[in-house]
Amino acid sequence: MQPNSVVHAVALDLEHEPVPAAQSGAGDPTTGAVSVDDFAGLDVGVWEMSVGVMTDVEADELFVVLSGSATVEFADDSPAISIRAGDVVRLAEGAETVWTVTETLRKVYLTRA
Repeated sequence: MQPNSVVHAVALDLEHEPVPAAQSGAGDPTTGAVSVDDFAGLDVGVWEMSVGVMTDVEADELFVVLSGSATVEFADDSPAISIRAGDVVRLAEGAETVWTVTETLRKVYLTRA
């Protein structure tokens, strides 16, 4: 991205791929992502997941949910979180998670490049 410019994150066309079988739970979830900028050593991008369940190991990340809804459960018995449009979420590096997306979820994320 150039300074003094805009990316319409809600309208970006993301190319989805199936979640790898080892990570896929219920349904047939797909994900798509695109990096939009490198800002102060952070990768800034847009990520989306379709309805379904997947497991993941997280990066140190801060994100804002643009649309959709999901529940994120943690293997370390941290309380599950329910997320929806407008929420700001912080995930710890190495957290083992289970994402249950009930409405296609799109987020803008910041993580170390």
